[in-house]
Amino acid sequence: MLLLHIDSSADAAADSVSRRLTGRFTRAWRAAHPAGEYRRRDLAADPVPPLTAAYTVLGRRVEREGFVPPSKVPALIATAAEQREWDLTLPLITEVRAAHTLLLGVPMYNFAVPAALKAWIDRVTFPGAFRDPDSGESLLRETRVVALMARGGAYGPGSPREAYDFQTPYLEAYFTNLGVAPGHFHAVAAELTRVDVLPHLAGLEQRAGASRAAAEQAAASLATTD
Repeated sequence: MLLLHIDSSADAAADSVSRRLTGRFTRAWRAAHPAGEYRRRDLAADPVPPLTAAYTVLGRRVEREGFVPPSKVPALIATAAEQREWDLTLPLITEVRAAHTLLLGVPMYNFAVPAALKAWIDRVTFPGAFRDPDSGESLLRETRVVALMARGGAYGPGSPREAYDFQTPYLEAYFTNLGVAPGHFHAVAAELTRVDVLPHLAGLEQRAGASRAAAEQAAASLATTD
C-alpha cells in the first residue's frame, strides 16, 4: 500500500494551509498504516519541467500505436530530446501507477491550481500510461485521490464567488477522465485562509477558523478510511 504525497504550494510549511492539511493527513495515514509505503514530492522545491516539442512528438507517435504500455515506449523513441522527455516522465508515471492513495496539497491561485501542479499533470498525462494495453480499461479505477485545498477567500456552495471555483471541478474532471472512479475522488477545502491579512475579510475570523477545523478533521478521517 503506497501513499504518494504531492505538495504544490509556493509557501513554506509555516505559511501554507494546504501543506498543513497534507501533513495532518500524512500523520494520520502513517499511524493507521504502519506497514504502508510513503513517498513525497514537493513540486515547489523540485519543479517538474514544462513540456517541450519532443514530448508532444513522442506522444503522438505513441498514440498512433494505440494503447502502448510504458515498458514499450523506449522502442518508439527516435531522438535524444525525446529520450530526455521520457526520462523526466517515466518516474512520475511509475509513482502514480503504484499509488493506492494519491494525496494532493492544492492552494487556489487565481481561481485555479498552481502552475507547478499543472506542469506535473501535463507530464504524467502521457498517452496510454494508465490504460491496460489489452482491454483498454483504466489502471487507476481503484486509486484514491484526495485533494486538500486552501483558498484565501470563500468559493464554496452558496458563496458569491462559487462560480469562480475552477479548482475543484478541474481536478475532479481531470482525475475521473484519467480513469479514477468518481467515488474515489475526494476534495476538501479550507476557505478564508487570508482572513488575517485581507482587510475586506475582517469579521469572518470565526467562519475561517471553523472552515479550517472542518478541513483538518476531514483530512484525518479520509486518511484512516480506504
